[in-house]
Amino acid sequence: MSAPNILLTRIDNRLIHGQVGVTWVNHLGANLIVVANDKVSTDEVQQNLMDMVLPDVIQSRYFSLQKTIDVIHKASPRQKIFLVVIDVHDALALKEGGVPIDLLNIGNMHYEEGKKQISSTVSLDEKDIAAFKRLGELGVKLDLRRVPSEKGQNILDLF
Repeated sequence: MSAPNILLTRIDNRLIHGQVGVTWVNHLGANLIVVANDKVSTDEVQQNLMDMVLPDVIQSRYFSLQKTIDVIHKASPRQKIFLVVIDVHDALALKEGGVPIDLLNIGNMHYEEGKKQISSTVSLDEKDIAAFKRLGELGVKLDLRRVPSEKGQNILDLF
């Protein structure tokens, strides 16, 4: 069985919004967005809102983390997948569950109490940092970048 054609996995606490729907999809040449998120996988209102920002030619799937792990290897090679998760812990769960994530783009991780801002769009706490370090150990390339035109940074260099 061939590996699924995952072009990029992105962490974005807003999941799909205008900028992601258009900029990243066009940049990557993706034709399928998979949102892996337990909550959104059962929330049709949220799914419909996200679908509204996507061009018609782009398909979308909203799966729980476990379902993503279970079905991603059944993807057709013609499916050029842009995988979107809400945070680093979900990305790590997918990677450890066998989803072949080689490149992880870190887009937005918003500020919350107890988190430290490391870039204009990313704030982390110790647990987040530990998860990124683990992903690094698992061989995932970690690219902090809001939009494709920006120069990416290895997030591990910012701790």
